[in-house]
Amino acid sequence: MMRKKSISASKASLVLFLCQMISALEVPLDSKLLEELSQPPTITQQSPKDYIVDPRENIVIQCEAKGKPPPSFSWTRNGTHFDIDKDAQVTMKPNSGTLVINIMNGGKAEAYEGVYQCTARNERGAAISNNIVVRPSRSPLWTKEKLEPNQVREGDSLVLHCRPPVGLPPPIIFWMDNAFQRLPQSERVSQGLNGDLYFSNVQPEDTREDYICYARFNHTQTIQQKQPISVKVFSMDSLNDTIAANLSDTDIYGAKPVTERQPVLLTPTGSTSTKVELRGNVLLLECIAAGLPTPVIRWIKEGGELPANRTFFENFKKTLKIIDVSEADSGNYKCIARNILGSAHHVISVTVKAAPYWITAPRNLVLSPGEDGTLICRANGNPKPNISWLANGVPIAIAPEDPSRRVDGDTIIFSHVQERSSAVYQCNASNEYGYLLANAFVNVLAEPPRILTSANKLYQVISDSPALLDCAYFGSPKPEIEWFKGVKGSILRGNEYIFHDNGTLEIPVAQKDSTGTYTCVARNELGKIQNEVQLEVKDPTMIIKQPEYKVVQRYGQVSFECIIKHDSTLLPAVIWLKDNDELPDDERFLVGKDNLTIMNVTDRDDGTYTCIVNTTLDSVSASAVLTVVARPNPPFDLELTGQLERSVELSWIPGDENNSPITNFVIEYEDGLHEPGVWHYQTEVPGTQTTVQLKLSPYVNYSFRVIAVNEIGRSQPSEPSEQYLTKSANPDENPSNVQGIGSEPDNLVITWESLKGFQSNGPGLQYKVSWRQKDVDDEWTSVIVANVSKYIVSGTPTFVPYEIKVQALNDLGYAPEPSEVIGHSGEDLPMVAPGNVQVHVVNSTLAKVHWDPVPLKTVRGHLQGYKVYYWKVQSLSRRSRRHVEKKILTFRGNKTFGMLPGLEPYSSYKLNVRVVNGKGEGPASPDKVFKTPEGVPSSPSFLKITNPTLDSLTLEWGSPTHPNGVLTSYILKFQPINNTHELGPLVEIRIPANESSLILKNLNYSTRYKFYFNAQTSVGSGSQITEEAVTIMDEAGILRPAVGAGKGYSETLFATSPVMHTVRPTFYKVQPLYPRIRNVTTAAAETYANISWEYEGPDHANFYVEYGVAGSKEDWKKEIVNGSRSFFVLKGLTPGTAYKVRVGAEGLSGFRSSEDVFETGPAMASRQVDIATQGWFIGLMCAVALLILILLIVCFIRRNKGGKYPVKEKEDAHADPEIQPMKEDDGTFGEYSDAEDHKPLKKGSRTPSDRTVKKEDSDDSLVDYGEGVNGQFNEDGSFIGQYSGKKEKEPAEGNESSEAPSPVNAMNSFV
Repeated sequence: MMRKKSISASKASLVLFLCQMISALEVPLDSKLLEELSQPPTITQQSPKDYIVDPRENIVIQCEAKGKPPPSFSWTRNGTHFDIDKDAQVTMKPNSGTLVINIMNGGKAEAYEGVYQCTARNERGAAISNNIVVRPSRSPLWTKEKLEPNQVREGDSLVLHCRPPVGLPPPIIFWMDNAFQRLPQSERVSQGLNGDLYFSNVQPEDTREDYICYARFNHTQTIQQKQPISVKVFSMDSLNDTIAANLSDTDIYGAKPVTERQPVLLTPTGSTSTKVELRGNVLLLECIAAGLPTPVIRWIKEGGELPANRTFFENFKKTLKIIDVSEADSGNYKCIARNILGSAHHVISVTVKAAPYWITAPRNLVLSPGEDGTLICRANGNPKPNISWLANGVPIAIAPEDPSRRVDGDTIIFSHVQERSSAVYQCNASNEYGYLLANAFVNVLAEPPRILTSANKLYQVISDSPALLDCAYFGSPKPEIEWFKGVKGSILRGNEYIFHDNGTLEIPVAQKDSTGTYTCVARNELGKIQNEVQLEVKDPTMIIKQPEYKVVQRYGQVSFECIIKHDSTLLPAVIWLKDNDELPDDERFLVGKDNLTIMNVTDRDDGTYTCIVNTTLDSVSASAVLTVVARPNPPFDLELTGQLERSVELSWIPGDENNSPITNFVIEYEDGLHEPGVWHYQTEVPGTQTTVQLKLSPYVNYSFRVIAVNEIGRSQPSEPSEQYLTKSANPDENPSNVQGIGSEPDNLVITWESLKGFQSNGPGLQYKVSWRQKDVDDEWTSVIVANVSKYIVSGTPTFVPYEIKVQALNDLGYAPEPSEVIGHSGEDLPMVAPGNVQVHVVNSTLAKVHWDPVPLKTVRGHLQGYKVYYWKVQSLSRRSRRHVEKKILTFRGNKTFGMLPGLEPYSSYKLNVRVVNGKGEGPASPDKVFKTPEGVPSSPSFLKITNPTLDSLTLEWGSPTHPNGVLTSYILKFQPINNTHELGPLVEIRIPANESSLILKNLNYSTRYKFYFNAQTSVGSGSQITEEAVTIMDEAGILRPAVGAGKGYSETLFATSPVMHTVRPTFYKVQPLYPRIRNVTTAAAETYANISWEYEGPDHANFYVEYGVAGSKEDWKKEIVNGSRSFFVLKGLTPGTAYKVRVGAEGLSGFRSSEDVFETGPAMASRQVDIATQGWFIGLMCAVALLILILLIVCFIRRNKGGKYPVKEKEDAHADPEIQPMKEDDGTFGEYSDAEDHKPLKKGSRTPSDRTVKKEDSDDSLVDYGEGVNGQFNEDGSFIGQYSGKKEKEPAEGNESSEAPSPVNAMNSFV
């Protein structure tokens, strides 16, 4: 018999028919193939052997089969042919053997009760179904019976019989009351397997009249009800009362009280019974016992154990249930009923029989002509079944003979079969408990090879994993299979390949080079066929950064990484799981591309997180554990035990440690008597301890609380314990830190630290203060003071020692005798100054001072030390005084000398010494004068190199800031630097001290020089200053290097003859000198800033300024500086903003200065006020406009009323001097005026073209024109009529109008 090889899960699995001989064929159930191949019939669906039908519905007896060609169907009933054409109620479904018996239209199910068998037949054989026993279901009514009421004494047992009618199938039994409520069941009351209701003992509450048994018939969906059963329980008390009422007092009688009884089995009866069950069924054994108290049931198997995983107890352990029983379950099963009075038992002997069951069922056999094969039919049972064979539904003994077959018991052997040998064989195995029937066909086929795998099928696998390439085939005889790689490749052989019988090629370890085209070739004697498939080998998916174990505090944040690497042609999908389940639907979980972040972590987030990466070909995963830790929960259930006067035991229960072990517990207490609400530290214990013995103080009302501590922090305090008030007692201790220090020369201030409230040990806390002068007084002076911390003793001598003690006391007595301390009365200033002050000058910056100590009696206090005051009087080199700044050095203790560092050389100093005590300083010693010697000078204050020419440089310098002596000379050293930044020979020049400039001549053109310059005193040379400079380039090219140009300088440098020294002309490597921009400074206003800088480097540099907002990531803004200026104004800045700025030079390899930061000034309110927007101005203008309008209206009215124009205004309107009134006497025009009052001309009158008005013009009057005026004016204002000699002007018409100003004048008067 061939074994099938495992086939790749990536391809569709094929259902194969196994054959019995090595030469047999496997026929894949390929739909296209099966359509083309001939095949005997096969029964695919049939009704059950025991077929119970609903008599109210049509009967459907199923029989379905397949084959090629499609089979035809026929039926037998009770062993004879069933002609369905003769029964109008029976039809067969098209293309099927299923029968439909029409009961709904008048048929009766009982008429069709019987044994049915179906036969499916085609040209290659006939298959038959099982014998199908058809029976209609029955649900008969309950037989009528007279039910007597059940009267039971309390404690007795009772059985209510159901006795349901026999139905098909048997009904389901249950007990209910009239309200259709199930009756409650328990260990005392329960239903047996037969449907009866058992009472182990009855109780008064069992009394009722509606115990009803119901039978439910599932097939007909009907429920039958038994008549209600009445139960009345008599209690002993009520029974005795009834008897006593009916008997005389002399009768001695009464019902016995409820007595307890040992168990007695109600079912099964007797001590033993038997039970037969079939293999594979469910075994149910039952034991129900009576007794008081209610017995408890226990089951055992004699000589063995109850089968594990198959044993169950039901009905309050009264029923033993064993599922799927086998012969091994046969044996004796004992049930034991037990209560306090005894026990009862019953043994059930179980025998397991077996209907026939298959060991080897016959299987379809496909052979090629001339091949051999076998059909095997092996079954077992108890008793052992009989095996019989049929061919095409006919007993093989009477079937047509076939020379190729031979029957050998349970085996049929086929030799050299031919196509006519095709048939369907039936194997029947039967015993008294049932039968088995199996169909198996022999199909003889002759077919050329066929390949069923799709052409050019693509297989994708992961590198280093197996690759299974399918080549599903069929042919008869069985084809031979060969595999090739590539179109023209050689046949595949060797250990690196595995060839399966089903045609599959297996590459156990596929590599990248396994990728390619593979060809499968199938051939037999009837033909040959081939097929190509494609294989692609992919890189495996890997997690290169796996999630790691994390510990995070509650409410924190945690992130798990899961970084993957995969084949570029595969699309991975990343899934995160928590404890092998989906992540919680919570927005706190953020899944990123390669990580999982959990925000605001809680305790529920604790667990294992798994990253799963899936592709279509592989899957990888990695897990990590998250532990959420937090401060522990507070302890609880605090309890005080063992209360004593000075101790108590405290115990508690720890709270949850929240994944971080508790390291210790802190115990705190509250004194509700002295400091309510204030908690103090008491003690602490290890985290493994939950009980502590606490020491207590008297007169304290204690409450305790406990705080748990772990690595994360402290828990919240527990709830306070109960309060415990200790008894009062004498103080145990005295005040601490007792001191005696005088605040004045004639007092002693005694201070101490008061006792805490709980240290008082009782009410009425006071202090006894005692003192006496040391070595003088024998007796103590004492005083009792209230609960304070200070007492002042007055009238003491100055600074004398005192012995002091302070003792506590309360209402119950004194504390123990206190210890004594030494104090001193108040100090006074020292009386004398140190003497014999001497100064020794060590060097130019250091001096040592000595003095004699003062007598201790003159100190009048604690000697704290000596202070040396010293100051510089003048510098000996400059002979100039300056502000005197005194310096002070303090020397602690009884020291008599000290060092004075940091002196200035060549200077004159003074000093004095004073003694110091706790009160202050004593008198100063006489001033002591000393001088420091010369020192080396500081560096020259500056060195400038100016006026560069082709061969000369000018040096200017400033004298040292600190000459530290008399300058003797300056030393100048210099040397050239060539293009490779190497130093040339060094030249040294000594310059007189009174010089401040020097011209170096005969230098080389276009050469850089480095200068070193320092000053000297008689002590030595000071620090030097360095600079560099370059001579001008010889652009004309007419100058030649002087002698020695190769050395970097000319031999003739000065007109004088200074001392010169040169070193070897060796060049030394130095750092390249780059241009630099330094000292960038800014002066900022509100919207602009002035930027300035200093530049050192080649001339003609083009500068630029870059700036931006400080702290911003925006690009720098760039402004070009015109020319070579060293300043620039940035405009358009924002007020109140911090800017960054730097300066750079174009063409110098991106050289820039360092950044500087400045801030513009805040925006200021404008000082200019737009008057046009001011309210007062707008109001004034409106008032003026309104007034003008009123005046215009008045003028217009008065003018229209008068009808004439005044002469004066008419004349004034004409600026021509020729048109003037003429005097009577000389023929000239005289002045005229108003007739009533000689008013001057108004300011608003018109003026001549030169905008001037003479004084006399304003005095014109009409009086000068004649005595009287009888003339009139025309309407146009011209003068008419005669002048008269009257002096008095007569009223004239229109006088009112002559007084009103013209509208023009009125307007002009406001201008």
